[in-house]
Amino acid sequence: MASSVSSIITFFIFLQFFTLSISKPLILPLKHTLTQTLYKNTPHLLKSTTTHSTSRLHHHRHHHVSLPLTPGSDYTLSFSLGSQIISLYMDTGSDLVWLPCTPFTCILCEGKYDPKTIANPRPLNLTSATPITCKSRACMSVHSSRSTSNLCAIANCPLEDIETSDCDNFSCPNFYFAYADGSFVGKLYNDNLEIPFSSPKLNIQNFTFGCAHTALGEPIGVAGFGRGALSMTSQLANTFPEIGNHFSYCLVSHSFDQTRVRKQSPLILGRYFSKKESENGEIDDVVSKDMVFTPMLENPKHPYFYCVGLEGISLGRTRIESPQSLKDVDSKGNGGMVVDSGTTFTMLPAKFHENVVAEFRTRVDKVYNRASHIEENTGLSPCYYINDDISVPKLVLHFGGNSSVAMPRKNYFYEFIDGGDDGKRKRKVGCLMLMNGGDEAESSGPAGLLGNYFQQGFEVVYDLEEKKLGFARRKCSSLWDRLK
Repeated sequence: MASSVSSIITFFIFLQFFTLSISKPLILPLKHTLTQTLYKNTPHLLKSTTTHSTSRLHHHRHHHVSLPLTPGSDYTLSFSLGSQIISLYMDTGSDLVWLPCTPFTCILCEGKYDPKTIANPRPLNLTSATPITCKSRACMSVHSSRSTSNLCAIANCPLEDIETSDCDNFSCPNFYFAYADGSFVGKLYNDNLEIPFSSPKLNIQNFTFGCAHTALGEPIGVAGFGRGALSMTSQLANTFPEIGNHFSYCLVSHSFDQTRVRKQSPLILGRYFSKKESENGEIDDVVSKDMVFTPMLENPKHPYFYCVGLEGISLGRTRIESPQSLKDVDSKGNGGMVVDSGTTFTMLPAKFHENVVAEFRTRVDKVYNRASHIEENTGLSPCYYINDDISVPKLVLHFGGNSSVAMPRKNYFYEFIDGGDDGKRKRKVGCLMLMNGGDEAESSGPAGLLGNYFQQGFEVVYDLEEKKLGFARRKCSSLWDRLK
């Protein structure tokens, strides 16, 4: 969910992680930034973010793909395509890499990004790219249900050539994507992708991506890290299975304070192990003991989702059971919880959200006074006027596979100072960072989303070989210093 308020991932590779056979993970720094000009105060930013998070879930439920447009939650990555450095939003909730290409027209894009925080946001010049043909698997993938013969007919390939499979000179037709806050029309190309500054350089020949010459509300482009055939991870895995089938990130805790300096967070391509000394003195690679894993759920309608089952949520000693829609995915692709780097807030189905909030309020309403006008201004609820000695119940997520993840308080209860403007008295406020995702019975698709704010302070592992996701508490800034 891209917007003018963005966090940035910049790819800098400064150690020799690769030989001809890649045996070590690639460690990349993630840098978070916020635009300081477009949002006057924290409630204004929170309100915009909650609105876009809701749009993101609703779009996941109704459309083929969703693009990252949430203010305050975006991460961008930089790499070389052809001979030009480009920056795209990283998104685990979509499965295509696309970017603006020259000539490029963006409608309603004013204020969508701050050029100071996005490196090289210029459209790509297609000097070395090659169009994808209508007979290719990539063309079928981006057009999903259409046959190659139909695609070649749309590309004006003559009938006799369609019958003899001789349409290599006819390119894949343009495709259309619609998403929560806009849309674009794109065309598929191949070019050489390179992550610079490595030794030797990580290079993918014939990397497939979409080019948009016209977009609505999206000036940057997206690198999809989902499970689809055209995603960044899938194309990495085809060339470098050692790194493409495993990736993880560890998000340094950040806030909506626009003046705060963001520390680097590691993005890890490849399997990361801790080290353990065996009985004979040798060092073995082992999975960290504090890592808990939950199985990925297969989604027949949206196979690119990283979907898991949420069994329940505990507040203090009280456990609230999840509805069946959050625990698994049915044969129509409905249900489950999507782990999504492109959404800020965690979204729950309406009734379950109501139950969790009701339990939270029974414990907190008698301690603090409600801040109703903050709820109106931010879109979060409940909010309270708090003091320095904060007392809120502990929150634990219970996932499938008998795995439980205890949330740090700052992940689910956001604290900030309100007031000070127009002579108003400054007061400390805290809000529950859980959002109502609406009635899942009236829609299709995932029942909930695990947003990136809940993922802060954890190493989140995506194991595509074993089809499982892992969580472990980490001091992410320290992990970056140690791994680099």
